[in-house]
Amino acid sequence: MCKELFAIFGNPVSHSKSPLMHNLAFQGLGIDACYTRHLLKDGSTLKETFFNLGLKGINITVPHKEAAFNACDSLDPFAQKIGVVNTIVEREGKLHGYNTDAPGFLKAIAEFKEVKTVLFLGAGGTAQSTSSILKEEGYEVTLLNRSEGRLEKYKADGFETHTFETFQAKSYDLVINMTSAGLEDENLPAPTHILDSVIPKAKACVDVIYGKETPFLKLAKSHNKPTKDGSDMLLYQGIIAFEYFNNHLFSFEQIKTHMQRVFDFN
Repeated sequence: MCKELFAIFGNPVSHSKSPLMHNLAFQGLGIDACYTRHLLKDGSTLKETFFNLGLKGINITVPHKEAAFNACDSLDPFAQKIGVVNTIVEREGKLHGYNTDAPGFLKAIAEFKEVKTVLFLGAGGTAQSTSSILKEEGYEVTLLNRSEGRLEKYKADGFETHTFETFQAKSYDLVINMTSAGLEDENLPAPTHILDSVIPKAKACVDVIYGKETPFLKLAKSHNKPTKDGSDMLLYQGIIAFEYFNNHLFSFEQIKTHMQRVFDFN
């Protein structure tokens, strides 16, 4: 039996590459630990479930990133600021929360040069962390969401926000799907007429979903736009989480050498 046990909590969670990714790194770096997945249906039970399973650390995916924030005993400054946690480490019976989505995402879009304006499709947990770090780095972020409710926090933080009804198309350098639309269905993240008004003007389109060509990415390609899925974001946030799991004993590049092998597997 492994000395330390880690997991990913989410709903759905069966598609996650995180277990393979982290286990490749544990094995490659000679660490006596293993990583599994757990379907968590009720986010309010996150803390209780964590301790019942005897875990040392977890990653959290949709829809429980806000619940993860509430479950923590202490938070790093960035997680505290944005109210969203996707990585938790247990130390001396206390849960310490971090956000690795945002720095992972920033590193993933660095290849797109001369980008200033960004349109987020969706306003959930991932958008919360990434919009904040992009704003800190000087990007202009606009959020478009189906309903008004989730946009209130962004408005209060000074972001431009729109619902499908109030949106008027402008030119954006990057258009990014931050929703789960297309993960387990063939849905688009916004009405077609809106997407057809912004994609042709964009320099590139990004989807945080990985492992499949989503309807959003297919639409972007039909407009001859460069596209990127969430694979690099997954990899980079995973490496940063692994650094927290192992108290920064290994460098980013050491971990990356093993974790990136996940993409050798279908």
